[in-house]
Amino acid sequence: MLRAGPAAARGVSLVELLIALAALSILLMLAVPNMATWIQNTQIRTAAEGMHAGLQLARAEALRRNTVVRFQLMDALDNGCQISPVGKNWVVSLASAENACDQAPSDTAAPQIIQKRSGDEGSANVVVTTNGASEVWFNGIGRIVPPPTAPAALTQINITNPAGACKTAGGNEPMRCLRVTISSGGQVRTCDPAVDDNTDPRFC
Repeated sequence: MLRAGPAAARGVSLVELLIALAALSILLMLAVPNMATWIQNTQIRTAAEGMHAGLQLARAEALRRNTVVRFQLMDALDNGCQISPVGKNWVVSLASAENACDQAPSDTAAPQIIQKRSGDEGSANVVVTTNGASEVWFNGIGRIVPPPTAPAALTQINITNPAGACKTAGGNEPMRCLRVTISSGGQVRTCDPAVDDNTDPRFC
């Protein structure tokens, strides 16, 4: 019967373990800041994509139903919700969803919510600002109609993150902030304010 020699039975020495832990610690120290930036940028992109999808849905439903459909930014999604130019939540509906955001989507029950989304879904840390407006209405041909109760329609949504400064053209700031725009014809697009080349499709 063969017996394993001392070399085969030898384990990891304490010195080797300490070296491995030191190397791992250095790698983690280098990776953590980059990981945090990646998470924050992912939240910005998730929020932008959610806003874009909501606006596209509102326009598509206006065309499909041949009637006015609203996209409203809300401060909350409960029965006390109010439209807000800094709201991260949104509601697509046929009537105003103020004080009724807790209602389930329905084609008959007021405010006839089509879809809604919480700003905390994958993008809890983002900050939303607009051109000062809180809602946009799409008519039956997909164009913007000015809300009669507001001075202007929502045409721009800026999505940033307070964890760092937004990247500027040629700068090295960590956050890749985004903007969602709505043209008078109802076209919705997401762009990057840091892009200064007007031939780039990401240009705002």
